Amino acid sequence: MPLGDLEQLVMLALLRLGDDGFGAAVQREIAERAERDVTLGAVYTALARLEEKGYVQSRIGDPLPQRGGRRRRHYDVLPAGRAAVAEAWQAMRALSRGLSAQLEG
Repeated sequence: MPLGDLEQLVMLALLRLGDDGFGAAVQREIAERAERDVTLGAVYTALARLEEKGYVQSRIGDPLPQRGGRRRRHYDVLPAGRAAVAEAWQAMRALSRGLSAQLEG
């Protein structure tokens, strides 16, 4: 099942974050690296879709160290998710091959 634009960004952010992949961290990663403002709600909606597709799996982490610290829901990329990202990456590379003059101008 192909990935949407936001889903691709979320998946790439999760791959970069590794074990630290939770909603707010994904939102920050997208804002910093893709220079794109995405609401936290949109990130969680995308994460839920990705989990339904079988591309990511969530788990509840340990409580934060401060008193009364909440547990965060962390997301791990599954093999099917890695394959979906690789497929999207290959399609983008194939479509953009030879377009450097048009893209840079």
